[in-house]
Amino acid sequence: NVEVDKWGEIPQFSFPIKDHIQLGKDLDILDLDRGAKVAGYRGYYVKNDGVLLMMGFLFYALQKMAAQGYTPMIPPTLINEYALFGSGYFRGKEYNPDTDEIYMVGHPEKKFLVGTAEPSLLAYYSDEVLEANQLPIRLSGFSQCYRSEIGSYGKDTKGIYRVHEFMKIEQVVLAPADAAIADKMQQEMLAISQELHRDLGLPYRVLRICSGDLGTGKYKQFDMEAWIPSRNAYGETGSSSNFLDWQSRRLNVKYKTAEGKKEFVYMLNNTALPSPRIFIAILENYQQKDGSIKVPEVLVPFVGKTVIK
Repeated sequence: NVEVDKWGEIPQFSFPIKDHIQLGKDLDILDLDRGAKVAGYRGYYVKNDGVLLMMGFLFYALQKMAAQGYTPMIPPTLINEYALFGSGYFRGKEYNPDTDEIYMVGHPEKKFLVGTAEPSLLAYYSDEVLEANQLPIRLSGFSQCYRSEIGSYGKDTKGIYRVHEFMKIEQVVLAPADAAIADKMQQEMLAISQELHRDLGLPYRVLRICSGDLGTGKYKQFDMEAWIPSRNAYGETGSSSNFLDWQSRRLNVKYKTAEGKKEFVYMLNNTALPSPRIFIAILENYQQKDGSIKVPEVLVPFVGKTVIK
């Protein structure tokens, strides 16, 4: 995996820093103890000004996406099996509870909780034939996300870095069957994520993922990582993937070219912002000596104050 971009200065603190767990507890904006009591392992409550902060950066991202021409959507999060198979979220052709990090709801009918808005957005046009002049189609989805994290047992057991339930703004693009155009669209999506990190004042880096780490069906992938002081390292805050026509063949999404030929569209996705890790990065990077949190300037209108204390 190769670092292809980096932005921002790593903050230097003149006082002993706290992690997001301690900051959240001291400021009464995060409650992990009662979260575990009510929801079990990895459960959590966000409270008070923490809610305004978290919803603020998510809504800020949604507004920016809309301004860039991405149609905002609140998609279903309880979906049919074909949408998850079609987007590649099962390792095989059917759901396997031992390998797939997806929650299944079995009563009164078999449904699945999404781990991202991507499957719902991609399946929106399943079994349809679009017109060439409709492409590219840009979509942005706000959703709750659910992940069983079965493959990460013992990892990041403290705090909210790795949780079963969170919110996220996702980007999806349906592009014509042209690799050069798809690459351009992926860079456009990635640039918006980078701009959001800069707007929030979060130091970040971008990694191009090597072929050995690419998931099934992926043609090209970049990961975004923001600096997290308590880890003394960057932590992943998003991923951008180009699948070409791998997903569209499964979901049967085609378009009619100017010559009248039917082709499968190319499908791409990208995380604009996820709630827990951006929340962590803001708390830890913006902490002050007295234990308060300076609110990033672009979020002051949402939080209603410049400091959380």
